Amino acid sequence: MSTRPRTPAPGTPAPGKLPITELAAMKERSQPIVMVTAYDAPSGRLADEAGVDLILVGDSAAMTVLGHDSTVPATMDEMVVLTRAVTRGARRPLVIADMPFGSFQISDADAAANAIRFVKEAGADAVKLEGAGPTLSRVQAIVGAGIPVMGHIGLTPQSATALGGFKAQGRTADQARRLVDDARALEAAGCFSIVLEAVPATVAEEITRRLTVPTIGIGAGAATDGQVLVWHDLLGLYHGASLRFVKRYADLATEIRGAVSAYADDVREGRFPEEVHTYSMSDEELAEFHATRVPGRSA
Repeated sequence: MSTRPRTPAPGTPAPGKLPITELAAMKERSQPIVMVTAYDAPSGRLADEAGVDLILVGDSAAMTVLGHDSTVPATMDEMVVLTRAVTRGARRPLVIADMPFGSFQISDADAAANAIRFVKEAGADAVKLEGAGPTLSRVQAIVGAGIPVMGHIGLTPQSATALGGFKAQGRTADQARRLVDDARALEAAGCFSIVLEAVPATVAEEITRRLTVPTIGIGAGAATDGQVLVWHDLLGLYHGASLRFVKRYADLATEIRGAVSAYADDVREGRFPEEVHTYSMSDEELAEFHATRVPGRSA
């Protein structure tokens, strides 16, 4: 009989892992949920050590890590690699893989198959999908495969062009009512949580009040059950223009430029490496080395 440890089923927490059911309990007791994005093992480890609850391996990696102008070019293969790296670094937080454009839009079967890839190949605890409407059947298919799903409405970057660009959503009464309906439909489809991006605070508050699952806000005011920020935005690493809902907690880009510039100056001026940075040999081994005849060379 095999004694090899079994891989936990999706949604089943590993030892020390935050249970996904704890999120609803946190909403019930009004305990704010903290989520950040991360894209590699060191960032996952640091976010874990900082005590965050959720880590989203966002398709924002297309812009922050891969150098694209939008999230659309991110591929499944790229997102699997990034998610796998984050899960190696993070232990307690739930790691949620963002399903990139094209990975779930075609069919329910494609959506479920790609979500399974995130779990089997990358160790993700859950996946996130943008939109409602046609996305509802995708959510049901993935949840039916036993994989937890986080929804995402409001400003959905994968469809920003259709929304008129990167701008707030739900600012008319009709749009606000549609967002409320979409949120309730996503909850009914089986989402364990829903991201609300760039919507009026009053609309986000109403959605949060009506749902039993927690809401995670980004540019949605303070009444949501949790907040999320992009790693590179909050640390001051992203060079692009910041949206109004971004709060920068550090200016690491300046620190990094300064450190690399100082290193380059030290190399060019002969200040690095110093003796403390080098390895040595014993006098006996050095003498033997110098006494060794090199083939093809005269003594």
